[in-house]
Amino acid sequence: MRKEDLRIVFMGTPEFAVPTLKAMIDNGYNVVAVVTQPDKPVGRHGSVLQPSQVKQYAVEHGLPVLQPVKMKDPEFVEQLRSYNANLQVVVAFRMLPEVVWDMPEYGTFNVHAALLPQYRGAAPINWAIINGERQTGVSTFFLDHDIDTGRVIMQKPFDIPENADVEYVYDGLMQLGADICLETIERIIDADGHPESIPQEKLMTAGQPLNQAPKLFKENCRIDWGMEAERVRNFVRGLSPVPGAWTTLVAPDGKEMVMKLYKTHVAQGHSTKGTGGIELIGRNSFAIVAGNGTLLEVDELQVAGKKRMRAADFLNGIKEFEKYSVM
Repeated sequence: MRKEDLRIVFMGTPEFAVPTLKAMIDNGYNVVAVVTQPDKPVGRHGSVLQPSQVKQYAVEHGLPVLQPVKMKDPEFVEQLRSYNANLQVVVAFRMLPEVVWDMPEYGTFNVHAALLPQYRGAAPINWAIINGERQTGVSTFFLDHDIDTGRVIMQKPFDIPENADVEYVYDGLMQLGADICLETIERIIDADGHPESIPQEKLMTAGQPLNQAPKLFKENCRIDWGMEAERVRNFVRGLSPVPGAWTTLVAPDGKEMVMKLYKTHVAQGHSTKGTGGIELIGRNSFAIVAGNGTLLEVDELQVAGKKRMRAADFLNGIKEFEKYSVM
């Protein structure tokens, strides 16, 4: 089969999925329809509907767009079936029912931002950095009944620099995901729809735990100051700039406010203050006491109602900051 004859349905929603869809179009693949999330209400009263970034790209390039509320909706299923796709490609979408992922003759494959079976779940980039990994990557795998457990078709590694945050790794994997998608489709065409694939069990190392990548909510983005400074630093990197690691800043009078940290580094020395205490470092910097008295120096932060700023600028507007604490 020529690539022009392969009928593909693409499924995705956020910015991360757009370069993959663009790469498919630019390289002459026959994308017959795009499936994405329904438009989201935005604005003060939710009166404006905001289309996903995938929808915006699809509309600009004249591609049919489907936006089901429920993936099992019979009307949507029949509409999807009418496109007679040979293959479905999924990037940063949602869990699909079997009636959808099993529909095309060549199946449905997903581009996942991790080296499976590690970091199955909704936030693999964040959790790899939070856990201090020095390498991650992208995988393509065929969807099956369970989340992120299907047979792996291809993988490509990506090195994580020591000080990289989510934005850097996200951008790198976004482009690598587009590359691996094209190569995976080529393999599917060359193998007449049935490329070699590996059960994830064969990629597991005996005795090595599987790290998971659960969805991020406000509560699991809160900093645990009982961790040592290096672990907190990784936690901050893994959530910077979005959604942001946060803590509660407590003034001497007991007033509390939310403070997000965006850039930090481990400071030398230890503190005799309790966990969450503040140590001033010169006139323009400060550190927070983490587990075992280790010190995390703050470079960039944001307090409620203010813009993101450097620590020096923050200290210029506050008095006796050494009497504050965090929790």
